[in-house]
Amino acid sequence: MPDYCNRLPAGHSSALPTVTNQIGYKLYATEGTAAMIQAAGLTVTMITKKLNEGHPNVVDVIANGTVNAVINTVTGGRIPLRDGFQIRRTAAERRIPCFTSLDTARAAVQALLNGTQNYNIQPVPAYRNNTRKSQ
Repeated sequence: MPDYCNRLPAGHSSALPTVTNQIGYKLYATEGTAAMIQAAGLTVTMITKKLNEGHPNVVDVIANGTVNAVINTVTGGRIPLRDGFQIRRTAAERRIPCFTSLDTARAAVQALLNGTQNYNIQPVPAYRNNTRKSQ
């Protein structure tokens, strides 16, 4: 089961990649994140994040179905924002979950750890109604 981890903020804990790796996902990461993951003693396949600097790049591994999920945290600057847009768009077009928040990615990994693969998506009012009924 492949996974893709785009970039974690500097100094961020390697707990998320560690847990993801332990449950059997293969990690793909861009340069900086790959170095952090390797420093934690984990195996990672490095891919370039710069879309104009060779192949395979991050969009290639998303587009060809190599990965099952994407973590793409938003950063400043024009080119990173444009590349981030392409990354998120490609994931959305391929119906691959794309997490832009590490908290959300952690929650998804926690759900995988709990072994629950059945879930129900409802409109927000339905959740509100279910909460009121259970009180």
